[in-house]
Amino acid sequence: MSDDADDDWFEDALGDEESEASTAADDGSEATAEDAFDDAETDAQFDESDDSEPFGGESGVADSGGPGAFDDSSGADAFGGADDDGFADTGGDSPFGDVGTDEDNAFGDSGSGDAFGGDTDDGLFDDDFADAMGGVGGGDADFEDEDFESNIPRLDLGIEGLDNMVQGGIPLRHLIVIVGGAGTGKTTFGLQFLQHGLEKEDTDRGVFITLEQTYEDIMATAEERGWEFERHEAEGNLAVIDLDPVEMANSLDNIRGELPELIEDFDADRFVLDSVSLLEMMYDDVSSRRTEVFDFTQSLKEAGVTTVLTSEANEDNPYASRHGIIEYLTDAVLLLRYVRSETQETRLAVEIQKIRNANHSRETKPYEITMDGISVYEQANIF
Repeated sequence: MSDDADDDWFEDALGDEESEASTAADDGSEATAEDAFDDAETDAQFDESDDSEPFGGESGVADSGGPGAFDDSSGADAFGGADDDGFADTGGDSPFGDVGTDEDNAFGDSGSGDAFGGDTDDGLFDDDFADAMGGVGGGDADFEDEDFESNIPRLDLGIEGLDNMVQGGIPLRHLIVIVGGAGTGKTTFGLQFLQHGLEKEDTDRGVFITLEQTYEDIMATAEERGWEFERHEAEGNLAVIDLDPVEMANSLDNIRGELPELIEDFDADRFVLDSVSLLEMMYDDVSSRRTEVFDFTQSLKEAGVTTVLTSEANEDNPYASRHGIIEYLTDAVLLLRYVRSETQETRLAVEIQKIRNANHSRETKPYEITMDGISVYEQANIF
């Protein structure tokens, strides 16, 4: 980290406090001249004739009384002797070999009828395939839930009801984006996420960077809810930093380069940026915006910290972020939105759009914001 005072944004923001952070042939059906080409008594090229036809038979289609290209025939045809159909008689030779005897065929010994060249006890898709599928064969397999559980370490969000919807917690070091409109509780979500970690017996240290509010506003909001952010800060377990979005955009190269190191030094387990939308708005060019935000999220992944980013919803689509970029760069997307009933009653609803490497509910559930924070009613329906 640079010793230059102008670049030492983290130390200044902390007040110089040291930071630790997947075609079968129609067998048995007889093709007739009426079906395929025309009446057999017409003067067409494929008409019935005593002379040989261009395709080696009375007509171009099968006739039960005479030889044809695809006809019933005891002699060899184009496919090596057809019987009842246009393909090889299982008792005669064909270019694909005898699939009904022990003789060799084009794919190897068919044994007891294995089309892929081998006895059924020793085929390509027998033992090897069963082994590849974990020894599971037939319909006798018992699939247990634990067989599909991931061993990735997880942590709770600290949002009542929502943690149960996640079904096991957010995988560690994931990037999570909370997308919502004004007043849906995005900032509260981030603060509550940190508060839950701070109150654990084995404390999760946290960093909160705000581009929207002042340091004083954040601390006052926490105090109002009874969250002892001042004490946690004094104990060295929390850092709250307010940055001007323009300043951050101008210094993003420095911040992006230094942030992983700072988070590591602070030994942070949880990180919140409120909000990424203001950072995105600093770039008018779409290509630059995508590149800068991508590089920033990559730096957070390198930092090895579980991150919550807040983002404004698109004005025309409440299911997407303002610029529609951040959803593709993060590991989990949670939507906070307003829902109106037929009676025009407005309620808040949460939906888990995606979480990589974790099972989760896909239902939309109501929630409310109280002095205790956000509570999700997982047993309730919207209406």
